[in-house]
Amino acid sequence: MIVAKFGGSSLADAAQFKKVKTIVDMNPERKYIVPSAPGKRGPGDDKITDLLYAAHKAAAEQKSFRHLLERIQARYVEIADELGVEMDFAGEFARIEAQLKAGASPDYAASRGEYLNGQLLANYLGVPFVDAARVVRFSADGRLMEEETNALIAETLSDLRRAVIPGFYGAEEDGTIRTFSRGGSDVSGALVARAVNADVYENWTDVTGFRMADPRIVPDAQYIATITYRELRELSYMGATVLHEEAVFPVRKAGIPTNIRNTNDPKHPGTMIRASAGPDDAGHVITGIAGHKGFSIVSVEKDMMNAELGFGRRVLQAFEEYGINFEHLPTGIDTMCVVVHEKELAPHREDVIRRITELVQPDQVTVSDHLALIATVGRGMVRNFGTAARLFTAISAQGISIRTIDQGSSELNIIVGVDEDDFEAAVKAIYDVFVRT
Repeated sequence: MIVAKFGGSSLADAAQFKKVKTIVDMNPERKYIVPSAPGKRGPGDDKITDLLYAAHKAAAEQKSFRHLLERIQARYVEIADELGVEMDFAGEFARIEAQLKAGASPDYAASRGEYLNGQLLANYLGVPFVDAARVVRFSADGRLMEEETNALIAETLSDLRRAVIPGFYGAEEDGTIRTFSRGGSDVSGALVARAVNADVYENWTDVTGFRMADPRIVPDAQYIATITYRELRELSYMGATVLHEEAVFPVRKAGIPTNIRNTNDPKHPGTMIRASAGPDDAGHVITGIAGHKGFSIVSVEKDMMNAELGFGRRVLQAFEEYGINFEHLPTGIDTMCVVVHEKELAPHREDVIRRITELVQPDQVTVSDHLALIATVGRGMVRNFGTAARLFTAISAQGISIRTIDQGSSELNIIVGVDEDDFEAAVKAIYDVFVRT
């Protein structure tokens, strides 16, 4: 059994709807479909969700918003007409308008994109529609009630051989609509896959899976055939944005593999994300490379600091007091370095330095900005001697100085810090030494 989620680009217009139907019909195991709202059809176009938020904002400010609803309705009517599907959009939009005038929440407004698209897709595919408000449960403070949701979905779908369940939203027990804050439809699809114990959770989008490096830096970067959820976590944390790891947590917990596929290239197998690698998954030493610019290093130096109980805790206390998260802690015997986001540190730089000085009386505190972090991730690194040496040699051969090094004992990843100006060259050098040679 397969649960297939289709993103906004996959359902942006009638032509995309037809591709989705072809994909669904290609495999009878695709039983449950989770759609997003229509996305952009091209440059300069608007996402339906953005227009709905704009309509809500205008309504809240007691400004005219009917023209926005008319634009949204026209988009759905155009899709439906081309597909030969009949729906009462006039009635639906009259209800939406009335709700917005009555002070409906932004969550309600935004959810209507998926709600209407779900009905449209269900009619087009000829399968039942299940309103996510019935089966995805939130608490009064907006938290997903995962176990209750799991039970509701499982019970509701047990009597339906096929169905369309819109993504992105659910509801409190009293019917108040709530939306997910991040990767909403991805989360919804994962919840459905877990509830029905799917064999595979397919996530259809407009990219053909993950690449081993950012194609803006390495244009011919290879696609990753198989990646583990742990590797995905490392790469997504460092900037890989095809799919956020948090959005597939329900299926990861259930041990269900996730397949990232391209609606516009359905014959490509895409990237398979598994709990663990299989015996036939051997490939390159590394799985992927990802990174970010915009970091600062705060270096705290003090002789014999390793002998001071609680020294590190007190240094981190200074950052915590100003709401700054640390990213990495490369540390020596007499030096502790704290890597943070530059934009988070900037408003509090002098205060943090002063507080560190008060808390630990260091010999010196220095701050270096414009740092980039690069994570090289791969389950194969632990089995290959000299991986770190190859990485460092490749970077140094380009005349690039490594500012920080951080490697966990699991040897799943190696994170290096370089000057921002050297970021792209360092990524290319790492890719070349592990993939091209």
